[in-house]
Amino acid sequence: MQKIRHTPRAATSVRELDTGVGIDPHRHDDHQIAYAGSGVLSITTDAGTWVAPATRALWIPAGTVHEHRGYGRTDLHSVGLPVHLNPLSLDAPAVLAVGPLLRELILAYTREPEDESPQRRRLLGVLLDQLKASPLQPLHLPAPTDPRLVAVCALLYADPAEPRGLAELAAQAGAGAGERTLSRLFRAELGMTFPQWRTQLRLHQALRLLAVGTPVTAVAHRCGWSSASAFIDVFRRAFGHTPGAYPGAHPGAHPRRPDTP
Repeated sequence: MQKIRHTPRAATSVRELDTGVGIDPHRHDDHQIAYAGSGVLSITTDAGTWVAPATRALWIPAGTVHEHRGYGRTDLHSVGLPVHLNPLSLDAPAVLAVGPLLRELILAYTREPEDESPQRRRLLGVLLDQLKASPLQPLHLPAPTDPRLVAVCALLYADPAEPRGLAELAAQAGAGAGERTLSRLFRAELGMTFPQWRTQLRLHQALRLLAVGTPVTAVAHRCGWSSASAFIDVFRRAFGHTPGAYPGAHPGAHPRRPDTP
């Protein structure tokens, strides 16, 4: 069994993660905001995975055992907050929208983490106000625990582009349950339908591929969309911008922030 580190204080810091590099499971006694100034960041807990590009931030409540992973060159900006500072009253991980002002506040606050000046305290106050106004984003991919769901979902983890329906997947996986039973399990255990869960899985995989420079058309194909235009439409509705904002989206493309026009 992998040892879980207990780091009481969640440091305010900046750390660079290379593609696929992560931070092993650990927990803090503080809350934490994790933001990718570049690249794509994910956190994973026993309850599933949350993913965030540069227009999103991750909220990690105190005591939550989690691991980080970066995709593409990821600048991980971490803000540690004592437990009495919980502007959204959240007791579970979440993904928050990050507009231009909140982005700059996070970057500025993590730039000089040891500064305890009055100006810095005022900066934190504005940052917390902006967090309070940040809408939650449905970017959670819940992890199944029922063995029948685990068997079916394993096939999709292995190949997000898998096109077959739930009944065929269940038969291949030897899940020992019919389509109706599995559909009920998806809603009861994971809080979403089978098509919704599969779409979330595909979006998570798409973000990872885009972050390492995979062209949009290739991402669409590898993640199971029938065309690049269908993928772009779903992606825009989920993230508020097109996948063309990522490095490698087009031949000769240069990196730019997803919130850049």
